[in-house]
Formats: sequence, C-alpha cells, structure tokens
Amino acid sequence: MSLASAEAATGVVAAERSHFHPSSARVERLLARFHQVRNFSNALCAGLEPEDYVVQSTPDVSPTKWHLAHTTWFFETFILKKFISGYRPEIPDYAYLFNSYYNAAGDMHRRDLRGLISRPTVQETERYRMSVDSHIADLLSDADEKLLNEIEPILVLGIHHEQQHQELLITDIKHVFAQNPLYPVFRGRDAALRRPDGGARRPYQFVDFEETTIAIGHNGDGFAYDNEGPRHQALVPAFSLASRPVTNGEYIEFIEGGGYTRPEFWLSLGWMTMNEQRWRAPLYWTKRDGVWWNFTLSGFRPVDESEPVTHVSYFEADAYANWVGGRLPTEFEWERAALDCPIEGNFVEDENFHPCALSTLGDDLHLHQMFGDVWEWTRSAYSPYPGYRAAPGALGEYNGKFMCNQYVLRGGSCATSRSHIRRTYRNFFQPEKRWQFTGIRLARDPQ
Repeated sequence: MSLASAEAATGVVAAERSHFHPSSARVERLLARFHQVRNFSNALCAGLEPEDYVVQSTPDVSPTKWHLAHTTWFFETFILKKFISGYRPEIPDYAYLFNSYYNAAGDMHRRDLRGLISRPTVQETERYRMSVDSHIADLLSDADEKLLNEIEPILVLGIHHEQQHQELLITDIKHVFAQNPLYPVFRGRDAALRRPDGGARRPYQFVDFEETTIAIGHNGDGFAYDNEGPRHQALVPAFSLASRPVTNGEYIEFIEGGGYTRPEFWLSLGWMTMNEQRWRAPLYWTKRDGVWWNFTLSGFRPVDESEPVTHVSYFEADAYANWVGGRLPTEFEWERAALDCPIEGNFVEDENFHPCALSTLGDDLHLHQMFGDVWEWTRSAYSPYPGYRAAPGALGEYNGKFMCNQYVLRGGSCATSRSHIRRTYRNFFQPEKRWQFTGIRLARDPQ
C-alpha cells in the first residue's frame, strides 16, 4: 500500500471512529457543566442545619431536602432509566416521593405534605445525589456519538431545571426562616459593599420607544424553554418604560398614601385577596415604632428605601401602577426594550440574596437593572405563542400545562443564575403570589 493510500485509509478509520465515539472535549464540557450546577446546589446549603432542610412553611414552599432530591429524580427518571438498559433505582419509592407534577412519569406524593417526610434523611438524600451523579458520569463517558446526541438535550434541560430549583430553594428557605421569631441568618451581608451613592433615590425617567414590528421569542441559538417559542412577529405600539424599578421608598409613599385602603386602584379579585390576606405592605415587612423593617436572608433589618421593592404580588404591582397614573408593561414591550440591554446585574452568583440599590447615577435616559435584582411583573397573561404545541410525554408537561390564570414576569432576580436567564425567558406565577423576588417597573402610553 502506498503512503497516500495508507493515509487515506487512516483518515477513513478516524472519521468512522469520530462518528461513533464523541470527542473527549465534548464529554468533559458537558460533565463539567453538570457537576458545576450540581455542586452549586450543595454550596447553597452550606450553613444550613439538618432541621432547616425539612420544613415546609406553606404549600407553595418545598423543603430544601425535597429540592435536592427532586432535581436528582429528574436526571434519574429522564436519563438513567431511559438510556441505561436494565437500570434499577436503589430506592424505587423515591420516584413517588420526588416527582412533582409529571403525570406521565407516574403517581406523586401530595405537594402540601412534603414537609411531613422526615425520611430519607439529609444524609441519605446526599447519598442519592452522589449515586445518580456517578451514574450520569459513567453513562456520558461510555456513550457513543449517537447516544450522546440523544442524551445532551435532556441533560441540558435538567441542568436548567436544577437552576430553577436553586432559585426556589433560596426563596423557600427565606420563607421558612421568616416564620422563626429568632430571624435566622442565611448568609451575612457586608453593608460597606452595598451602600448606594444616591442614584436610586433620584426620580426615575421614562425611556421612549417608537412603534415597531419585531420578532418575539427565542431565535434557536442555544438553550431555551419551549414556552419561549415559536419565534413570531408582533406589533408593539409606541410606549415608554421607566429607567429603573420602583424602590422601597416610592412604595412606602403608596402605603402611607392609603394605597391599601382605596379600592379604585385595585382589580376586584386583588381587592378581595388583599383584604382576605390582610396585606398592608410587601411580604416580610413589619412596622416598628414608626419605622419599616423587613426580613432578609441576612437577617431582620430596616427597609432600605433606595433598594427595589420586592415580594409584591401582581395585584399590588398593578395597584401601585394605577396609583401613580402608569401601568405595567406587556411582556412584548419588555422584550423589545431589553433587546439592547446587556445581560448583567445582581444574580445568585454574587451571593447577595437580596435586591441591591442602583449603585451608580448613570444616565437616566437609559434602562437600568433590567436583569437580576427582581423579577418584573408584566400585564401579559401567560399563554402560548402562536403555533405553540407542547411536546409529547412527561417532558411536554414542563411548561405548557401551566398556561392558565398566571402572569408573565421578565428579567430574573437576585436568586436567578446569570447563566440561566435570557431576554426571551418567560417566568410565570399566579397574581397573588409574593414569596418570589418580584418587583415593579412602570410603563406608560405616549403622552
């Protein structure tokens, strides 16, 4: 055989091998990302005691231990059971305990009873996580190209799913700690690093946007949830958007101006809910000796009037907007305004675990804090985009089944991962929910 023929033959063999065996760099990249996110969940629990892991303070809140086990169940159910022939879980009953709402995946334990489950213990839950992580690593390391192509989309979905639960873990443990009159500290706060320079105390300005038709939804590059598509054209009439979120100080003016006592500003259901629940301020706020205090993950402290207001429901956000003569933006207005905004801000990686005041005077004719700090309520109902169809099977239940009686929020919060948020990301909650880091950014029609 000639040298040229030998080289050609070697090239064919290498090409065939690369077809069946993925590059080690690809596997290493996927596993590095997988372990990074999984380890961050564990890191968020640093400082918690075993007793903290098991409390469920309301049906909306899940125990920390449940979040750690549920995200593990996700990888076991949708990857290990599907792609490992003859795979048998060590504890089959975990499939019942740690399923959340995936009806196609089997029966599930009642959500409001999760706090009654003392077993598995925290230690057993950690062992469950390590076992599944080890199986995932072995599966990916031995997978050929074809198998890896099938696994990767589900693995990436599972990684983003875990990042969602990291956010829920933080907001849920905050609600748990807030029930304790000792006001436990989740993480300390360095006040010297958080002091604003007065920029957030200046009045917000409105940034004007002309009428345009734009493409709404994810463009297909990189990961996105199915509810972010299909990408479609939408007419967005002229509007103006506030340069920053509403602050605590501005919201205190609403409270002291009788905002919670004047039904003309409230939706009918909001007025009824507010009175039934006896809301008189955002969640976690208490007035002592004429001063507003709030519970934070760094403890109980006076309300900082320059920080974005948070833990308000859609009903409260809408009432505030009516009180000041504005309105909430639509999700299409928000996405149009965010097109030129860098995805940067106060995210969970910064470990502030609380909204921060605008730290620079900046240019008031530009948008600030569009990402991070607080999820911003929009006036858009959470509904499918034109042409949307939920995928078949259990994973198709991820988003589509919730498209009823909820409102869209945009931008992420201080509990959201920087690598998880997108301009097209559609979060959604019922209008009465307040335990997430939800806030307000005003919009208005052309003057």
